[in-house]
Amino acid sequence: MRMKLLNPSLFFFFMFFPCSRSCSSNDKTTLLKIKKSLNNPRILNSWDPKTDCCTNWTGVVCTHRRITGLTISAGDVVGQIAEEIGDLTDLVILDLSSLSRLRGTIPRSITKLKNLVYLRFRITELSGPVPDYISQLQNVTFLDLSFNRFNGSIPGSISQMQRLETIQLSHNKLTGSIPESFGSFVGKIPKLYLGNNHLSGEIPKSLSKTNFNTVSLSGNNFSGDASMFFGHNKTTVRLDLSRNNFHFDLSKVKLAKSLVSLDLSHNRVFGGLPLELTKLQLNQFNISFNRLCGSIPQGGLIQNFEVYEFSNNLCLCGAPLKRC
Repeated sequence: MRMKLLNPSLFFFFMFFPCSRSCSSNDKTTLLKIKKSLNNPRILNSWDPKTDCCTNWTGVVCTHRRITGLTISAGDVVGQIAEEIGDLTDLVILDLSSLSRLRGTIPRSITKLKNLVYLRFRITELSGPVPDYISQLQNVTFLDLSFNRFNGSIPGSISQMQRLETIQLSHNKLTGSIPESFGSFVGKIPKLYLGNNHLSGEIPKSLSKTNFNTVSLSGNNFSGDASMFFGHNKTTVRLDLSRNNFHFDLSKVKLAKSLVSLDLSHNRVFGGLPLELTKLQLNQFNISFNRLCGSIPQGGLIQNFEVYEFSNNLCLCGAPLKRC
């Protein structure tokens, strides 16, 4: 899955508000406390109290003497996120990623970061529940908490984050189902990545009227009907429902003309394949390991896909499989 690394608008932010040459003494003190909480790792050797933190401290970006960006990644960090992180109140970007020994939970003090737009804690050992108070970060557009050890349920309050464009919670240990409130986001409808957790149950019917651009639920234990993610009038681009226990009649769904990626593999989907598939500009398609039957529609891009992407169904036939 291709990950979105940085909101393009943030580049304009830093272009029009260039870095200052000297940082606030309060911000400097806060950074040194953060460094200590991470056991003074080598990756932060440049954080020398005798030097200016806005000049050449690794991962630090300043605007008008205040720290607006903090990125710490791929280093020998051992420790927890310091409560003092909340004292960097001008932060726009906070990115702590690929830190395999960063442990603990997300501190409540993070709610003080009212200017935060980009929040990524990815590939760490952070654990505990995804805190309900994370929804207080009302300016965040990109939320990435993937590849961690978060458990418990997904807080429904995330739907109240009015500027959110992407929710990335995949590869954790989350349980329960999708919150009912995800059928009524207060702002934009974000791209939704929830794959490879321990989520289960049926998809709330409240999501039937939600027009997602991207949905990835792969590798969970969802069951029941998932046809609400389809719809002729929707503008969904990517839909990955693979490796669950979904059970619905594919022949009765209406496909969004915008679909370019569809993965329904390893479910209990039944029925036949809709003729509309031949009209889609698909670059990814997999319906293997289901209970589908009947002839594969001929035309469009369908025959460009490999045999294995149609395999292990009840009685599908026709190219690229054997003749009916």
